[in-house]
Amino acid sequence: MGKRVKSKRPYDSTRRKRQAETTQRDILEAAHRLFMKQGYGATTMAEIAKEAGTALKTVYLAFEGKGGVLRALWNTVLRGNESGAPVAAQDWYREVLAEPDPARQLRLNARNGRIVKDRIASTLEIIRGAAAIDPDIEALWQRIQTEFHANQGAIVENLCKKGALRPGLDAARATDILWTLNHPNLWQLLVDARGWSPEQYEQWLAEATCAELLGRR
Repeated sequence: MGKRVKSKRPYDSTRRKRQAETTQRDILEAAHRLFMKQGYGATTMAEIAKEAGTALKTVYLAFEGKGGVLRALWNTVLRGNESGAPVAAQDWYREVLAEPDPARQLRLNARNGRIVKDRIASTLEIIRGAAAIDPDIEALWQRIQTEFHANQGAIVENLCKKGALRPGLDAARATDILWTLNHPNLWQLLVDARGWSPEQYEQWLAEATCAELLGRR
């Protein structure tokens, strides 16, 4: 009788992909814990690997370096899902642009501001601190500011098309006002420093933006 040849197990790319995604998520969660506990500058890649329970080589292959880990962490917490789409393409942002009522638009924007900041606040503080010592993260910090300003500007442009801005307020100034009132710095001051609840922040932001941009509450 001829020798029986064993058949090879088919390659399961879906399973491998899920395993890789799980490993990457574990690495990001471990990095976040360490960055919060001891700071970005003091945390090493070796410590991240140990905290995540994986090999150092795996961390480097997945993210290249510590800056890559923090950038990936930011993208994950900002989007809040697995779609990988930029904020401008997210359903929760597009809902604001599609809303026909100006006051309702700004209230939806305040709701989004509360939900997103509740998710991103700690990571954004890590980025803010890391920007002072890492040029790549400084570039990331500047990109975050630019993109956030542009996203708020698109909402203002939508209000302009409706003729909804209060008299004497142009689009450029309105964008700066909306960007400032909705900026994470104010969340940090009111929620983290002064102890406001996220719901109180949302209500204040809705009222403040309606008053400043539309001239009404």
